[in-house]
Amino acid sequence: MEETNRRDFFRSFAKPFVKEEDKIQILRPPYFENESDFSSCIECEKKDCKIACDNETKIITILEDGTPSINFSSSGCTYCDECANACTADILKVENKKDIDTKIQIDMLKCLGWNDTMCFSCKDPCLDNAIDFAGLFKPEISDKCTSCGYCISYCPTNAIILINKD
Repeated sequence: MEETNRRDFFRSFAKPFVKEEDKIQILRPPYFENESDFSSCIECEKKDCKIACDNETKIITILEDGTPSINFSSSGCTYCDECANACTADILKVENKKDIDTKIQIDMLKCLGWNDTMCFSCKDPCLDNAIDFAGLFKPEISDKCTSCGYCISYCPTNAIILINKD
């Protein structure tokens, strides 16, 4: 079965369990100094950060208020610096690059692997090889995870979520 078809097949079983509150929180590109600086993005008409990202991963979306956000629902981020290099408003700057303030976690109740169904959908796209399995099932996120988000869009049951680092 083709990879896309396999994911769609598993997702068809999970749709009744996906709730509105399970959606990913607003996440900013990790190249800013202060959250308040994003108010200047409203005046930016070009949205060069999004255009630069569209050439790479297409994960920067522009919110209704005109500010950029990372959305892992279709892809992940390599943190290539292109959005920061393209920002003409000097809000996103490579010298301000930092780790994002969230981490990836697996919801064991939603995860097929944790419920005795063999599924490697999260491991296959992981650039950092940061998902380990206990036997053939039970995926776990290791310390190698950079929160790139590639695994999120591949999970057929939306079991991979972002949580705040504490």
